[in-house]
Amino acid sequence: MMSRRITNLLAGGALGVGLALGVAGAALAKTQLTMYYPVAVGGPLTQIVDGMVADFESAHPDIDVNAIYAGNYDDARIKALAALKSGEPAELSVMFSIDIYELIEQDAIVAFDDIVETAEEKAWLESFYPALMENGRTQGKTWGIPFQRSTIVMYYNKDAFRDAGLDPESPPATWDELVSMSKQLTKKNDAGQVERWGAMIPSTGYAYWMFGALAIQNGQVLMNNDGNETYFDDPAVVEALQYWLDLSREHGVMPQNTIEWGTLRQNFLDGRTAIMWHSTGNLTAVKDGASFDFGVAMLPASERRGSPTGGGNFYIFKDSTPEERKAALTFIKWMTEPERTAHWSIETGYLGTSPAAYQTDALEAYVQEFPPAAVARDQLEFATAELSTYETGRVRKLLDDAIQAALTGAETPEEALSSAQSQAERLLRRYQ
Repeated sequence: MMSRRITNLLAGGALGVGLALGVAGAALAKTQLTMYYPVAVGGPLTQIVDGMVADFESAHPDIDVNAIYAGNYDDARIKALAALKSGEPAELSVMFSIDIYELIEQDAIVAFDDIVETAEEKAWLESFYPALMENGRTQGKTWGIPFQRSTIVMYYNKDAFRDAGLDPESPPATWDELVSMSKQLTKKNDAGQVERWGAMIPSTGYAYWMFGALAIQNGQVLMNNDGNETYFDDPAVVEALQYWLDLSREHGVMPQNTIEWGTLRQNFLDGRTAIMWHSTGNLTAVKDGASFDFGVAMLPASERRGSPTGGGNFYIFKDSTPEERKAALTFIKWMTEPERTAHWSIETGYLGTSPAAYQTDALEAYVQEFPPAAVARDQLEFATAELSTYETGRVRKLLDDAIQAALTGAETPEEALSSAQSQAERLLRRYQ
């Protein structure tokens, strides 16, 4: 009896230890997520994202997020898709909002509609600004959630306006005013050399994005909502490119040929241009770096105001387990909560992606203290989708090349855009 009792006790103890170890193992088991993110390693955005990820992991000890900083948007897409093909895929990524058609065509991502389950999660899908969702929805489903999003805004040097005898609180609101004011703002030395240009619109890096603004301001979008048609040779689009060319060649208020995206912000901060068109994502950097009084305004109008949206969306990759998808959804929902989005917007200058973000105490106070923070939000009323089609990389390059050909004088705007349109039609024919 004694021996049997000891055996039972030992068996019970072993069972108890086994159960304890099982519980401990379950408690220690974590869902591991890898996320590709489009910023350079060591930059200011890296520190902000790292801080947000650390806060998330503290609040969700059962989920680990490994953020891999992959360079620019193209780098992030290339590396994420390469990892997918190598059999070591990430579970989520922030990539260009315009990558949506390529990602769908490669069967790389899963629609959020297929992951959300609760009424609260479904309501979350509808909580973002509609203009920001245009590049995240197609085929009746939501494929991308806006996060690092922007519009193009007009930065202007108020001190330069005063120097030119212009009202610093009245930036140009129309194309004609942009020309007339820029002529007054352009400043030359005694030798006739330009010391300060009236305006600069960057024509490298994201020329198609800037041109999308000019086109919609002239009343015409660049593509349809199904990603299989472009309208590059529409008369209103040709006229928009002619206007861009005329700013330098006819009016002399902008440097001829190309203006570099990467150095334009510094040119503005150094006083080499009184006006620049650039991403609202530069807002905090300009605020921190400007030694002069500056303003931010919506882009000027021709037929109407307008800017394409830009930037990155969250995507969840299809080659992930149901548990990983739910963990990724948890992370993305957490990152896009109004209070967190408000923090992100204040720290970076990017848009708060939902109306609720601008209703938080933090962002309400920030906008009151620094009104330029509201310009990109207010411009969403006039915003359209960024150029995005099937074969988007090739189509985008066709338009970029056409813009460069026109601005450098190699071809007329009509010749350049007609050629780009005919080539785009050939690329997109099989998707129609």
